[in-house]
Amino acid sequence: MAKKFNIEIVEKWCKGCGLCIAICPRKVLELNDQVKSVAVRPEDCIGCRQCENICPDMAVTVKERE
Repeated sequence: MAKKFNIEIVEKWCKGCGLCIAICPRKVLELNDQVKSVAVRPEDCIGCRQCENICPDMAVTVKERE
């Protein structure tokens, strides 16, 4: 069974740079109306954590669901 992941984004830390969106291989993230990253397709996340690693503000956290 495939693992599932939760993507948590601290909105007040996110400056909307878009790095996480650009690096995501599954296009899980998008910018919302407030120019903040949001996980619009969390079910597609493969847990690579590239978004977490590239975020300069440490606003993104990827956690495996239990």
